[in-house]
Amino acid sequence: MAMDISVVNALTYEEFVNLFGNVVEKCPIISAAIWSHRPFKDLADIEAHIMGFIHSLPDSGKEGILRCHPDLAGRDLQSGTLTRESQEEQSQAGMTTLDSAEIQHMYRLNSKYKERFGFPFVICARLNNKADIVRQLTERLKNDRAEERERAIEEVKKICSLRLNNIVLSDIQTKL
Repeated sequence: MAMDISVVNALTYEEFVNLFGNVVEKCPIISAAIWSHRPFKDLADIEAHIMGFIHSLPDSGKEGILRCHPDLAGRDLQSGTLTRESQEEQSQAGMTTLDSAEIQHMYRLNSKYKERFGFPFVICARLNNKADIVRQLTERLKNDRAEERERAIEEVKKICSLRLNNIVLSDIQTKL
C-alpha cells in the first residue's frame, strides 16, 4: 500500500533507508544520502533527489550501481535469491517461465554482455516482455561502453521510478 508524503517525511532515518533502500537495486546508500533533504514536497521531489544523486556520480559509481543488478533469468533467479522487487519484475516480464533452451540462450547473452561491458545487462523488465528483453540485449551488445553505461543508467531510473510509485502516493493519487 502506497503511503502519503507526510508519512514518508515522518520516517526515521532507519525506517526511510529500510523502505527506500532497494528503489535502486541493492543500493541503500542512495536513500541514506537523500534522507537529509526532507521534508520532500512530493513523490517527484524524492525522485529528483535520487536522480540527482545518480547523475552526480562518476562513471565508476554509475557502473557500481549497475553491478548491483542481477542477471535477467540468471543465477539469482534460479536459486531464489533475487530481491522481492526483482523477482516480481522478472516474473512480470516472463523471465521466470523460460524453458531450458531459453535459459541457456539468456546465459550466453548475459555472459557476452558482462564480458564486453563489465557490468550486467539492465533493462526495466516491467516495461518489457521476454522477446523485447532478448532483442534489446542482442542490440545493445553493439553499443560502446560509454553509450551502454548511460543507456543502462536510464533503465535504472525507470526501474527506480516504478518502485517509488509502489511506495509513495503521487499527487494525482491523493487527489482522487
